[in-house]
Amino acid sequence: MTVPTRLMTNGKIWCGLKEGFAEAIAIDGDKVLATGTAAEMAALAGPETEIIDLEGKLATPGLNDAHMHLHHYGRSLVELDLRPAAGVTSVQAIVDLVKEAVANAEPGQWILGRGYDHDKLAELEHPTKWDLDTVSPDNPVFLTRTCGHTTVGNSLALKAGGIGRDTPDPFGGKIRRRNGEPDGILFENARDAVRAVMPPITESQLVAAIERGGKKLLTFGITSIMEAAIGIGEGEVELDAYLTAHEQNRIPLRVAGTLMGDLERNIVDYAHSKGLVTGVGDDIFRIGPVKFFTDGSAGAGTAWFSIPYENDETNFGVRCLTQEQTDELTLKAHRLGYQIAPHAIGDAAISMVLNAYEKAYAEMPDPDRRHRIEHCGWHVPEDLARLKAMKVIPAGQPSFLYFFGEGYYTILGSERPQHCYPFKTWFEEGLHPSASTDCPVTSPDPMPCLYAMVARKSDTGKPLGLAQALSVAEALHLYTYEAAYGVHDEERKGRLIPGQLADIAVFDTDFFAVEPEAFLSAKCLMTVLGGEVVYRARDRLPRHTRNSPKRAP
Repeated sequence: MTVPTRLMTNGKIWCGLKEGFAEAIAIDGDKVLATGTAAEMAALAGPETEIIDLEGKLATPGLNDAHMHLHHYGRSLVELDLRPAAGVTSVQAIVDLVKEAVANAEPGQWILGRGYDHDKLAELEHPTKWDLDTVSPDNPVFLTRTCGHTTVGNSLALKAGGIGRDTPDPFGGKIRRRNGEPDGILFENARDAVRAVMPPITESQLVAAIERGGKKLLTFGITSIMEAAIGIGEGEVELDAYLTAHEQNRIPLRVAGTLMGDLERNIVDYAHSKGLVTGVGDDIFRIGPVKFFTDGSAGAGTAWFSIPYENDETNFGVRCLTQEQTDELTLKAHRLGYQIAPHAIGDAAISMVLNAYEKAYAEMPDPDRRHRIEHCGWHVPEDLARLKAMKVIPAGQPSFLYFFGEGYYTILGSERPQHCYPFKTWFEEGLHPSASTDCPVTSPDPMPCLYAMVARKSDTGKPLGLAQALSVAEALHLYTYEAAYGVHDEERKGRLIPGQLADIAVFDTDFFAVEPEAFLSAKCLMTVLGGEVVYRARDRLPRHTRNSPKRAP
């Protein structure tokens, strides 16, 4: 019998939805060897087996954020933090942070920030270019709303992008105006003109961001992610950065990389020329799906709906592609052998993607391609049957319910928020829904996600379809097994069973024994990646020892 290299014992170890609980887990190298009672696993240990006493704590498979932006998160850690959680609750607070940044910057240096939510600002309004101009007359400022689909620039930033009074709205974008004058708020593709003239990010900076962000994710018990948009900002250099980071062993966790395949932001041909198609790679960096955008975000009022927003009867959102363009992008990626994962939040956008999938599968059937829809926030009831027929995976974000639920009531009324992100229906219909944060759109902290899946309430207590609540085990299943299934990795990870990767998270809270509100203050104590401890919370750690015949199991 193989002697384990490491034994984690005396805990409550959740091994998977069907597998249930164990008291101990034996690890051989980077794989799970066995699970069972503390006595059973102790009998396997040898003199050199390292033993970790979990002291009754809950352990789960390592969490897998099925849709987030690692290199953007890493970059955001060194930009202005405009999140409500950071205390930014007014336009003036944003202005004050910009003023401080300007004081420490060289003239002409760009001031970047991310995370503000106008629905949570005292003014219930975006900052404008005039607010920013008062403190930054000599530095371009470009600040991104939490959703990532809206930005505000000061006058210098707009001028650099050639945006003025006579600039028309581009297709798939909108320039907000006051009395005909752009006020600095740019929606969707309208941002591209400014982003095109910003200083480019170098490959080495991107590698550092990947490493920085990945190390931070390990502190949350996250051992795997799907990077949701390689090539969205800097194009091909972003893919090169991931390849370089991998070569240099600077990717701290497991990444399935999504390639941008949009009209303008498209690296599919570049990746394909290198032989990088879905599934190519190893257990640290593997190529995942191809992505393109069909609409915006609900919080920004740019998700594309078939009926108007409650707070503006003229607004149906922003359509970023035509049906013909969606068909063309879908067919190209499908023919090249890629899994596809378009962004679609509103029901009109979702229907358009499903139309394209029907055409692709009619031309080239492939029952296990596992095409996805990223977000899939609101779909009409009749599209559920189409999702099932084509086995399309809805990759929703529970954290949106928590952080943005209040705002949904404001812009969509009281009824539509009850039908968003129907995880229970998706799960019961066998659609393999996954859990994710879309970080840095929201915090990568998995606790608001778990809370939202189980409680179905926003951070202000607003109910969001209570009938869609999941059990704790189901919620963890979406955060582990289903996230792995979504990128064809369920045979390698997502459960703690013999032969799978020994990726494990240990928490200070037993989610199965407390009310959902207690999830929100829960912390990760230890993270294990491939059998190695890669994160330990200071002063709150399970104890390590070497095995001893005298040691009690």
